[in-house]
Order: sequence, then C-alpha cells, then structure tokens
Amino acid sequence: MEIVGPFPLAPEQRKFLLVAIDYFTKWVEAEPLARITEGEVMKFIWKNIICRFGLLREIISDNGRQFQGRRIQEWSAGLHIKQRFTSISHPQANGQVEVTNRILVQGIKKRLDKVGGNWVEELTSALWSYRTTPRGSIGKNSFSLVYGTEAIILAKLGMISHRVLHFTEEDNSQLLKEHLDLVDELRETSFIRTQKYKSTMINAHNKRVKARHFQVGDLVLWRVDTLNPVGKLDPKWKGPYKITGKIGNGAYELEDAKERPLSRPWNVHNLRRFYS
Repeated sequence: MEIVGPFPLAPEQRKFLLVAIDYFTKWVEAEPLARITEGEVMKFIWKNIICRFGLLREIISDNGRQFQGRRIQEWSAGLHIKQRFTSISHPQANGQVEVTNRILVQGIKKRLDKVGGNWVEELTSALWSYRTTPRGSIGKNSFSLVYGTEAIILAKLGMISHRVLHFTEEDNSQLLKEHLDLVDELRETSFIRTQKYKSTMINAHNKRVKARHFQVGDLVLWRVDTLNPVGKLDPKWKGPYKITGKIGNGAYELEDAKERPLSRPWNVHNLRRFYS
C-alpha cells in the first residue's frame, strides 16, 4: 500500500492518492483523498478491498503514522489481518515495494500528472487501462486473473471477432464456465512466471549494485523520495547529514548539521557519500 502525491489540487481539496496493489494479480485499487489519516486508510481497506474481494491475509506498507497507529493496528487485529511494514534494512524484500509494483504506481502518477487539475476524473480510466493491460511479470492482465475471463474493451468492439459477431447468452455462459474451470491453472502458470521474473530482477539488481558501507561520523546525502519526484532543476539529494549509528543490516541513523537526529533511520540504498 502506497501514498502517492501531492497532485494538483482537485475538487474537495483532494491532492493525494492512496494506492493498494495485490501482490499476485497486480490488481490496483486507488482512492483520491484530501488527507491521509488512519480513519481514511481503514475506510479505504474496508470499502475498496474487503467489501469487494473479502478479508485479506496481510497488508504491507511503510512505517507512516497512517499505517501503524494504534487504531488501525487494533482494527486489523480484530479482522485477523497481519500488518507488515517496510524493512529499513532491506526494502527490496518487501512484497509491495518490489520493482514491478513501483513501476505500476509511478506509471499511474505519471499519467495523472499530465492532466493537472482533472486527475481525479482521469483516475477511473487510468485504473481500467492498468487492469486490462498484460503485465510482463505475470504474463496476463490483472482483470483475467481476478475474474477468470478477459474483459471486452472498447478497442475490441470495433473488431470483427467470433465472440462479438456470434454473441448469444448461452454461448457466453458456456465460455465463461470454461474459463472459470481453467482459472486455477491460469493463476498457477502466472505464479510460476512471476517467481521466475522476480528471480531475474534480483539477479540483475545484485550484479548492478555494489555494496556500500558507512562508518559513524561519515557525511552522507539521502535520496529525495522517488515516488514523489521533484522538478528537473531541483536537487535529487539532500544533506549533508552525519551518521550517528548503524541499525541491523544496512540501515543508519542520521543527524543534520545542527545535530538534530532525523525521525527515522535510512537504508544504505538511499544514501551516498558526501564529498566536501
């Protein structure tokens, strides 16, 4: 689950997008909001996920107050939903923060950024496009994996196909039944493809990235949030900050030039050495 924004101010003061992506099917649910609070997150989970698809096993999010406050933790526990938070020591290992899902979220944001103040009106079309477009990581589109059949999109209505040209309710029902009989096989095939794709991505990442280590007292810069990119002329890194401690494997505590500690640790993947 991700918070995306801020976008240009839309009607009802909405400027943020709360996005949830299913780990397996890559199905996307999103809701425009004026502010992101615990109550709004709980309402979103209930309305957009539970009431449509049933109770879920777990939710993975970052460590924001909206996701780990006492109210939402008690509410989730009452519904037997396990909460998992982004690991500061190895963010690549956290389901919804993996590369494929980041690409989805960034793609939605990029498309909505182009329409400015009308981004809320374009959200439904953007979601439909993502849900019905095949994904390389799963080999299918999200719609077919969730509902067990292909959606008829506008582009197909103008094409002469057997399904459209010879449509009858009986044939359509029989075809849908056949698709539902094969949905488990379809999902299993997509799962195998997903695991292979993930393995390939991890191997490519490990070959490309060199291990970095810092010592207490080193000066570093930290990367500006890639989900909410700054302007082309704005700095992509902030700092310098001083490393005051190391937590676990690859996470560091920082303080600013006035010796004020930052509110949370930072992962080595978002840090680089500062040279004065």
